[in-house]
Order: sequence, then C-alpha cells, then structure tokens
Amino acid sequence: MRAVPTWIDKVHDRDKVEQCIYDLAFKPDGTQLIVAAGNRVLVYDTSDGTLIQPLKGHKDTVYCVAYAKDGKRFASGSADKSIIIWTSKLEGILKYTHNDSIQCVAYNPVTHQLASCSSGDFGLWSPEQKSVSKHKVSSKITCCGWTNDGQYLALGMMNGVVSIRNKNGEEKVKIERPGGSASPIWSITWNPSKDEHNDILAVADWGQRLSFYQLSGKQGEYIVMGGSDKQASLYTKDGVRLGTIGEQNSWVWTCRVKPDSNYVVLGCQDGTIAFYQLIFSTVHGLYKDRYAYRDCMTDVIVQHLITEQKELVKKIAIYRNRLAIQLPEKILIYELYSDDSSDMHYRVKEKICRRFECNLLVVCSQHIILCQEKRLQCLSFTSVKEKEWLMESLIRYIKVIGGPPGREGLLVGLKNGAILKIFVDNPFAITLLKQSTSVRCLDMSASRNKLAVVDEHNTCLVYDIRTKELLFQEPNANSVAWNTQCEDMLCFSGSGYLNIKASNFPVHQQKLQGFVVGYNGSKIFCLHVYSMSAVEVPQSAPMYQYLERKMFREAYQIACLGVTDSDWRDLATEALEGLDFDTAKKAFIRVRDLRYLELINSIEERKKRGESNNELFLADVFAYQGKFHEAAKLYKKTGSDPRALSMYTDLRMFEYAKEFLGSADPKDTKMLITKQADWAKNINEPRAAAEMYLSAGEHLKAIDIIGDHGWVDMLIDIARKLDKAEREPLSKCASYFKKLKHHGYAAETYSKMGDLRALVLLHVDACHWDEAFELVERHPQFRDDVYVPYAQWLAENDRFEEAQKAFHKAGRQGEAVKVLEQLTHNAVVESRFNDAAYYYWMLSMQCLDIARASSTWLSSTTCTTLSSATR
Repeated sequence: MRAVPTWIDKVHDRDKVEQCIYDLAFKPDGTQLIVAAGNRVLVYDTSDGTLIQPLKGHKDTVYCVAYAKDGKRFASGSADKSIIIWTSKLEGILKYTHNDSIQCVAYNPVTHQLASCSSGDFGLWSPEQKSVSKHKVSSKITCCGWTNDGQYLALGMMNGVVSIRNKNGEEKVKIERPGGSASPIWSITWNPSKDEHNDILAVADWGQRLSFYQLSGKQGEYIVMGGSDKQASLYTKDGVRLGTIGEQNSWVWTCRVKPDSNYVVLGCQDGTIAFYQLIFSTVHGLYKDRYAYRDCMTDVIVQHLITEQKELVKKIAIYRNRLAIQLPEKILIYELYSDDSSDMHYRVKEKICRRFECNLLVVCSQHIILCQEKRLQCLSFTSVKEKEWLMESLIRYIKVIGGPPGREGLLVGLKNGAILKIFVDNPFAITLLKQSTSVRCLDMSASRNKLAVVDEHNTCLVYDIRTKELLFQEPNANSVAWNTQCEDMLCFSGSGYLNIKASNFPVHQQKLQGFVVGYNGSKIFCLHVYSMSAVEVPQSAPMYQYLERKMFREAYQIACLGVTDSDWRDLATEALEGLDFDTAKKAFIRVRDLRYLELINSIEERKKRGESNNELFLADVFAYQGKFHEAAKLYKKTGSDPRALSMYTDLRMFEYAKEFLGSADPKDTKMLITKQADWAKNINEPRAAAEMYLSAGEHLKAIDIIGDHGWVDMLIDIARKLDKAEREPLSKCASYFKKLKHHGYAAETYSKMGDLRALVLLHVDACHWDEAFELVERHPQFRDDVYVPYAQWLAENDRFEEAQKAFHKAGRQGEAVKVLEQLTHNAVVESRFNDAAYYYWMLSMQCLDIARASSTWLSSTTCTTLSSATR
C-alpha cells in the first residue's frame, strides 16, 4: 500500500497565524471539501485543492462540519454556541444556538435530520420542523455519528461513555468502557460499507485504545486513524496495522475518506490540509501454471490457473517454533523468524519434496511424525526416516506432549483402547493403560500424573497414570483438554455444551458449539467447523466449589486463572474466616483492601509473639466484618471480656456492653459510662450526658455541660454534694454561678470552699458593699480589696466625698488627698467658695490625720502629700 500526496494546503489567518483544522467533510459526490479552520468555513475543490470560497458567519472557532447525504445542505458548529445551515450553493439559510459551544454535528443519512452536540446537551433538527428538540446529557459530548440506516445515533462523551440513542433522542444502549473518565472518547464512526447489513461502531479514546462494538454481523474492511503521533495510519477490520498514510508536523485532528474512492484527507493542528491517494499494490507471484496472491491484505491463496483449482493444504501441524504444512507433493517446515513469543513471522526452514499419504501429521523440534493406519514414521527435516513404530491396532489420535528437542514425547491412542507413550529417540513404545473402548481423543495433565480419554461412546474418562485407577467419568464428550496452568482442571465439549470440571466436583456447563482443542488459564480454544476461537471462561464456579470444601489454596490457584473482583473478595473473606491468613493476604492484595491487610498483619505479629488462640483471631475477624455478636461470643468464650466491652463501647452499643461488665474492674465501668456520656453529648443529648458524667465521677465534664446550658438547679446540687476538698469542680461551679448572675449560690460555694478572698471579690464585683464591709470587719487583710474598688465605684457615681473617705479608710492617703484637691479646685474655679472653704477644711483635717498617723516617721509618699496640700 502506497500513499501519494495529491495536493496540500496550509491555512493561515490575515496575520499569518496558523489555523487548526478541527474538522473536514466531503460533499457526497466528492467534488468539494468542507473545512473547519479558525472562525471560518472553507470550501475546497478536491480535484486540485483550490479554495472555492471562505464562508463567514461564526464569531468564534469552528469545531465541526457535516454534509447531508442528499448533498443539498451542510452544517457548521462553532464555539460561539451556534449552528449554521448552508446550502450547496454556499448560502447560509438558518442559524440556531445551544447554551454551550458546539462540539460535533452529524446528518442522518436517511432522514437528513441534523444532530448537534454541545457540552451539556444535544439537539435534533430537521427541515420539516421549526423548533429544535434538545436533550440534556451528563457529560460533555465530543463526537457523534448515525448508523447507516439512520435509526440510531452514537454519542461519545468525555467521561468515557458511549450512548446509543434512537431518532427521538431516547437512550437505548449505554456502553461504559474500562478506562472511564480517564480515557475520554474522542472519535467514533460506524462502518460505512453498503454491502453490510449490520452495524459496527469503532471507538477511539485518549487512552490510545481502538475498540469495535458489533451490534450485529461482521466488521468492515479498512479503518483510517490519525492522532497525536502526527500521522495517519491504515488498519484492517480486525485492527491489524497495515501502514502509514502520511506523516505530518503536528497532531492530526481529523481525517476523512472521499466517498467511493481511495482518497483520504487529513486536517492538522498547524493548519495543514493533506489530500492523499491510496494505491493498493497487487501482491502476487506466478510460476508456470501456479498463481499465489494476497487476499484481504493478510491471507495467501494458491491457485492453479489451468484447472482453476486452489492448492489444497492437506495437513497443518504446529509445535513451539515449528510450523509444518503438507501440500500434495511436499511438506514445508517453517520456523519463527525471532525468539519473540508474540512474533507472527515465519520463514521456511526445510522442504521435504516427497509425496506422503498419511492419516495424521505432527511436527516436533527436529522431526516430522507421520501416521499411516497402524504405522508411525519419524522423519528428519531432511526426509530421512529415523524410526518406525508398528501398532497392534489403528491409530486414532496422536499428540506431542513436549520434551527436550529431539527427544519429545508423543501420546498415542489406538482403536483397541490402548494408550501409549512414545519418545522420538526410543524405538520402543510404552503402554500407559488399556481400556475396553476405542480412543477418540486424549490429553495429559500438566504434571503428567493424570490422563483424560474420550472414547467411542462419547464418555470422558480420567485415569491416574501411576495407579491406572479410573478417577471419574463424564458422559456427552467429543473432545477433552487439561488446563495447562492448573493440574486439577479440565474441560470437555459435547452436545452443544462446554463442560468445565475441577477435581472431583460437579461439572459446570455453558453453551458452546464446536470441539475443545486447548485450555490455557481462563481461555478455552474451540474449533467450530473451520473457525478457531478463544473463549474467555470465568473461573468463578470452580473456585466456589473449592471454597465450599474449605480448600482455600486450591481456590486461590483457580482464582489466579481469572475471576472478578467480587470473587476475589469472597475468597479472601472465606480464607480469613478459615484462618488461612496466607491465602487471605494474597487475595486481599488483589483487591487492594488495606484495612483487612492491616488486620492480617497484626494477627501475624501476635503469632510471632507467641499468641496461638485461633478463636480469638477469629473473633477479631468477625469484628472487622461487622459480625459483632459472633465476635462477642468468641471473646467471651476465650475469656477476653474486656475486648467485647471495648468493641461494643466503641460501637455505642452500650446495652450490649453492659452484659460484659459483671464483676469487671470499676475502671471499665467508669470507662463505659464516660464513653456513653461522650456519645450522648455528640448526639445532642446534653442532660443525659451530664448525668452519665456525674455517675462516672467526671464532675468537670458534667459541670461544663450544665454550666453551658444554664441549668442552675443541677449546678447547685452538684456544688452542695461535692466535698469541700474538691476545689477544682467547686471553683468551676462558682465561676458558672458568677457568669449566670447567681451570686448567692456563688457565695455559698466560695464559703464552702473557704475561699474568703474569692468571696470578697464576688461581693465587690456584684457591688454588694454591705456584705463586703462585714467581711472586712472580720478579716481586715482584705481592706484594700474592698475599699479601693468601693472608692472607685463611688467616684464613678459622682460621690466624691464618700470616695475620699473610702480611700482614706483603705489607707490610700495619696488618692484621698488627690480627690479633695480636685474637689477644692473645682469649687474655686466654679466660684463655689463655701464649698471650697469646706473642702479646704477637710483637706487640712486630712493632713492632720496623716501627720498624727505618722508622728513617729513619715514616708516619702506622705511627705509629698503633705507638701502638696500645704502649697
């Protein structure tokens, strides 16, 4: 396949800035190309790439364009939230808007209904209706497309979902892809083949995944795909990459195929529009009258031109890196081109140019084995017969079971029921066992310990090779295969069913046509007519069979073949309850359950410290699982009542917790009541919480709740019941009484505490001076605490003379004199001379009292006061 550039153009705006090509659309007859570039719609002539006309009408970037199948109209959608309908004569005839920028548009190929999609909804418009019916969606729509019959519309969304809608916008199918919102859908397209009667949807996402969704029928022939790798590539209908169409200098944002031709156009980030012609070369070879050619890019057909017969491939055998193909006159031996296990390239190694008549053919590393009725012949790749084995009966089945190169082993089943093992380097056959019925199919388990045989009566019989004992048999079988990764699992087919059997458990069935030829992990290889297919079979059923028997390690081996996350969790839980911590740990790692892994780790640490009570471990497991009553029973059985008490207390199940108090430590009782009180507080039951704190002896917490809610009666009851030595809760009670303006209760509390100074300060703060004076008379040491605030209070209430006396009584001579001086000065200034004379007299008497009180000595402050007064 070659891609030849026909023409290339690069789009710039007036300032020579490159304009990204967001979308392309061909006119149905292929003569014109519609391009979304910048805020313009460009129309090109596809024959030579000339620009026919730029169309203006959008005010912002144009994201999408689409042409109707009848060629009469095309549409453009823009970031300015509008859709413009244009005629084939390049005239705008209609404009409508959405609430968000337009992401994609698509015309129904039959009804010519237009689907326009934005970030929050999509609309459906047709020429027959005036209004646009709009439908809300849960995620931004990035792409859309109609089926060939116009019955369904596919919407690709930013959250990774593909929504299939009918013509009325109703959702019919929702495809949730594995990547989810991490892999937004970016492009979808239906198979456009007119020869197909079925619908195939190809979906590409930002997770670099190309997927095919087949609503019914087969897929199309080729797919063109471009993206962030800056190139467009051609793929087959099966997703096999065939080659590169064109490499660009920036991301390929869009690509389209010209109708009914091999032309492809690409639109790029840097404004490049590249138009290519794809030329599919004829890959063939001719030798005399034999013609070989390639079909569908990947198949080779050999044809005899004179007789019009195609070459018959008589036998095919494959083993490891060897492939043998028997043609009528020769055998071709191929080998893998490289050691890569995924490599599909074979090259010819040897040719055996002889005509062979054989019933069966198998290939080994260095030999070809031919089966001719009762005879087996071993040939080297150079056609030398090295060994020959003659059997006592017709050979019905032969299979290579592996071995070193040049020494491989073969399983051979005979018509008389004999089963033999033959090594290609040994001239003698080894009889494994002999049964009474003819062999149709056989296989050996991975460890070579078991043999499965299908006989002529369609019965599957399984033997122990060492003891020759028949382990079990199952009816309705036509072929059998052991699992190459699990010793005890086999499958057999028959009567339209696939049967999977694990160990001696009952068979699990599901419908399947064909013959089983292999079983590897969770995949079963089935041949139906000429088609070989790999069937993914969930291993849940056999895993649960092992779980029922508490065979956790075997169940884990089955689960490793392929089960769902919920199956892994069930296995982990069952193994944990069965105290198989190693299996449980491996299973929980699979589902990334850190909580249970922490539990298992803690149990393992306790085991290392010498703990060995499995019932106690199981109780912890039940507690983690939420089986609290079962856990409590086991705690009680193992004498671990405190664990049960702690569990129920943490769960706020206090009634159950009380059952485990009994004669327990009083500390446990206090802890229980305290936690119950905490819970009551948290659920906004403060009175109940306070009462519980009191019963638990948590007086401070109870007082805080009662005080904050202003329940004075409860508070004074607590204060009266408390011992006077409990100073902290009593002090807190008194502070709440002060805060709540209940000074009598506060005074009572301070009196009970014997805190006289606090009592004095309480009376002072409440301006209860008489009570304060009484206390001062009995306790003169608090004179300053009473008279100074009293004097200040008098001064603040304009009772200065009384304030002066109070300062004098408090021994604050300086403040007393200062008050008299201020009173005297004010009287003189205000010409109240009688008052001034009186104040001077009082001042003199004050000075005389000071002198008398200081007859023996005078302090510096007193001297200063006297000198100031005499001035």
